[in-house]
Amino acid sequence: MLGEKKMREIAERVLSLSAAEQTEVLVMSGDSGLTRFANSYIHQNVAERNVGLKVRAVVGQKIGVASSNDLSQEALQRVVESALTIAKLQPENPDFISLPSPAPIAEIEAFDEATAAFSPEARARAVGVICQLAVDNGLIASGAFTTGAYELAVANSLGVFAYHTATSADINTVIMSDDSSGYAEATAWKVGEINAETVGAEAVEKTLRSRHPRELPPGHYPVILEEYAVADIMDTLAYLGFGALSVQEGRSFMVDRFGEQVMSDAISIWDDGLDPTGLPMPFDFEGVPRQRVDLIKRGVAEAVVYDSYTAGKEGKASTGHGLPAPNTFGPIPGHMFMAPGEASKEEMLRTMERGLWVTRFHYTVPVHPKLAVVTGMTRDGTFLIEKGEMAYPIKNLRFTQSYVEALANVELVGRDTRLQQNWFGGTRAPALKLTEFEFTGATEF
Repeated sequence: MLGEKKMREIAERVLSLSAAEQTEVLVMSGDSGLTRFANSYIHQNVAERNVGLKVRAVVGQKIGVASSNDLSQEALQRVVESALTIAKLQPENPDFISLPSPAPIAEIEAFDEATAAFSPEARARAVGVICQLAVDNGLIASGAFTTGAYELAVANSLGVFAYHTATSADINTVIMSDDSSGYAEATAWKVGEINAETVGAEAVEKTLRSRHPRELPPGHYPVILEEYAVADIMDTLAYLGFGALSVQEGRSFMVDRFGEQVMSDAISIWDDGLDPTGLPMPFDFEGVPRQRVDLIKRGVAEAVVYDSYTAGKEGKASTGHGLPAPNTFGPIPGHMFMAPGEASKEEMLRTMERGLWVTRFHYTVPVHPKLAVVTGMTRDGTFLIEKGEMAYPIKNLRFTQSYVEALANVELVGRDTRLQQNWFGGTRAPALKLTEFEFTGATEF
């Protein structure tokens, strides 16, 4: 961790070296620790300390990006010159207007000293709790526990300077028997909020309940999706269609549907990088303040997120969702929330005559992005429900389903939510009861 003063010095040095018309520098530094376990024992402990920077140079409407993890004066000069050389070799981008200008950034708390100082021994003790629970039940535990601290600074030649520091912790485990498995995960920016025994007990219970699964034919079934599966739906929709570039390119399920009812009125989804119950980050990788964006409001398609480039194409302001340059994905929401409902998962179960309980999805892949059709597998705990009770475990099924249509079939929304890591931040999701979900194939396990 370099600290704000040192990061500002690096950024100012880079900007002073650049002969480009506009220049942006992104400095990232972090310390992280990872403890992996398999076969109920720790097999790997990794500690990483790294720093890197990216320089974006603008010449007219030509843009070049270069990166380095060497902070010496000579290296900084080289990376600036490389970005400028690359820019001069690029074609003009007629849609590029400018790098962002400065704007006030909210101060938020996202750094926890205990998490930053969390030791390998402390991670090992937590992992040991999970492994012992598995061994005591004749099962095998695998997974990982990651803790870390990072800092980010963004500056540009128009006067932007933004600095943020944060911590994160995530533990996940897959516990297996010879014919079943169970999964559990916990994420927080304060490691003290993670209880390894609770995580381990959840996965063990799911593994034992999943023993001796039976075959079930594919078909259309009502489902209860746990929070893990719902977070996959939210993250996939973020990638497929909640960003402005996907709309501008005509490949988003939101195209020509703004203001329309596209999901159940029980569904509201928004992105908010300032919410302390997520993994907060007050600005994006361009130094633009993050705004709360209501993506879906009571089932109605409301808005998508913007970075400075996509906002400039429409004469709008960035919502603070830019990713590090060079970026071909466009802006993507990384701090999503789904509004909770009033039902417990037990109440969802009692109200289902016949259907499926799904713990989570695995290896989900888009089939038709414009329709948000996705295929994937159930995993780590899939059960048949009959007359309001778990009847028996079933072998995993393949699904091929429009996630937008799935969220149009919501009957009940869970009152509790769970935070999970995503590509760029965190996603907080409730469980859902859906009236229909399409399963198209079966597996041997």
